Amino acid sequence: MTTEYSHKVNLEVCANSAQSAIAAQDGGAIRVELCENLAEGGTTPSAGQILLARKHLHIKLYVLIRPRRGDFLYNDLEYEIMQADIRNCVEAGCDGVVIGMLKADGSIDKERCAELVRFAKQWGLGVTFHRAFDMCNDHFKALEDIIEIGCERILTSGGKTTAMEGASTIAHLVERAAGRISIMAGSGVTEGNVADLVHYTNITEVHSSARAKVQGGMQYKNDHILMSEGMSDEFSLDLTSVERVKKILEEANK
Repeated sequence: MTTEYSHKVNLEVCANSAQSAIAAQDGGAIRVELCENLAEGGTTPSAGQILLARKHLHIKLYVLIRPRRGDFLYNDLEYEIMQADIRNCVEAGCDGVVIGMLKADGSIDKERCAELVRFAKQWGLGVTFHRAFDMCNDHFKALEDIIEIGCERILTSGGKTTAMEGASTIAHLVERAAGRISIMAGSGVTEGNVADLVHYTNITEVHSSARAKVQGGMQYKNDHILMSEGMSDEFSLDLTSVERVKKILEEANK
């Protein structure tokens, strides 16, 4: 049974693992967007992560459908991969998926997005349009396109790197949407800025990873190697923090 959080402003947690998803639930999040590779903007999580998150969650579980990092212009093979990933989410019992595709000119790829939405909805899944929206050429035209496609919400930072930087655009999107679709603010949302963001934009949904660095349990550490570029510490993990989730909700609902 799915439970809804009673506060006026609800929190969706961008969880990078089943473990983070459980922490999001324990902290009071209304919904999880499950993904992997947050350092690359997020990609579709493994089948194992999805199955174990579903097993342990009673809140809503949405899964990011994004086959790779980079732009949101996808070829035919990538589009087929996205369709296959949605089928996997249906079979796993997820509540929804998170999608987004653009055309080369920066407009919404209405035809292919609409097909994904149709497929998801016929199996009872909800659909969020992700931050591909922030990379489009006209946010207000894109808003109307996404409403027409049939998505239930848009995750956006207002076309800027962080939601605080894009707060003015987010506020205008909320006004223009006029209740036809939910505008959910995400990117850089923390317990330190969420109250200001909510008050300025009138959003009722926020999105945050609410992560904290956790040291791993290795006793032996080889300090002479890095297993991947851009990593400064191979022996710690970034995981969603129950306490940060609680604090963001507390501050959002002041």
